[in-house]
Amino acid sequence: MKRRYALEPVRASRARRKVNAPRPRATFAAMSDLKRVTSLLAGDMAAFKPKFRAAVTTDVALLDTVMRYILRRKGKQMRPMFVFLSARLHGGVDAQGAATDRAHTAAALIELLHTATLVHDDVVDESPLRRGVFSIQALWKKKVAVLVGDYLLSRGLLAAVDAEAFDLLKITSRAVREMSEGELLQIEKARRLDITEEVYFDIIRRKTASLLAACCACGAASGGADDDTIEKMWGLGERVGLAFQIQDDLLDLGEGDRTGKPTGQDIRERKMTLPLIHTLAKATPSERRRLIRLVKHKSEDPAAVKEVMDAILAGPGMERARSEMRRLKEESLALLNDLGGQDAVSTEARAALRDLIEYTIRRVK
Repeated sequence: MKRRYALEPVRASRARRKVNAPRPRATFAAMSDLKRVTSLLAGDMAAFKPKFRAAVTTDVALLDTVMRYILRRKGKQMRPMFVFLSARLHGGVDAQGAATDRAHTAAALIELLHTATLVHDDVVDESPLRRGVFSIQALWKKKVAVLVGDYLLSRGLLAAVDAEAFDLLKITSRAVREMSEGELLQIEKARRLDITEEVYFDIIRRKTASLLAACCACGAASGGADDDTIEKMWGLGERVGLAFQIQDDLLDLGEGDRTGKPTGQDIRERKMTLPLIHTLAKATPSERRRLIRLVKHKSEDPAAVKEVMDAILAGPGMERARSEMRRLKEESLALLNDLGGQDAVSTEARAALRDLIEYTIRRVK
């Protein structure tokens, strides 16, 4: 009989009641956007879930336990949605109107890569929580978390190779390279806190936006789009990814106060966000030195974190971030209008992609 490993250490299960945050609610408009998307993709997502579950099946007991823990805590799976809609936009459906096998391969490849990066990110950030529950590295320690992330990456590579989808593998390999470079660039710059807006956008373009860019590009490629169109879809996804990260910056500062999760985490981790960068750029020299000193030397002090947050909320940084987010959204929607076919499937997919882009901006978690 296969040995069953405990899902988590006893001390962690006892502590869970203390760390679980209340489940946040999105705004009505954001939920409406997402509901239209999930309605269109209900069949594709229902078919995707068992395929993804099969992709991470293993006969190693400990690894199987960790995989089941991950599967039970999957989020909205927005990235597969971007893949399927991008595929539909470019004819990636079968005679019954369902997603093709290549579209499913692209979605699995992206979701495996995304899950691997989340596991590895928690190790890099030493984060005890992921989506309100314990992270892999908190439950099974860093060594297991690193190996689990590696395993997920390898399964993604094998999924593409087994399907002979080398074009999809090339796109996702580009995203992996950019994410790694972005993470290292952020670590390098965080030591001195000398990040300009230009450097900030370079970091998040690589670290965050490249994965959403790969979603759109892989979806288009799976639908048979040409190289020029695939590159345009990469650009569309990149803009959405940039806007997504800026929204994260705002949410961490309590934008709307609806997230149900702790705010100020970016300051505690000494991450230079767009609102903070712009606030520093517009501050007087003495105020700038004071805020940098607080972030650099007192980021663990709740009073200091609140002081920095108050300065950002009272300054021009928030509106600057909102303005950039709106600009990126409008650019992505303008690109979308010129992409894909004019048939019923493409038209429906374009409308749903528009809704999904809107959701990434309006979401509150």
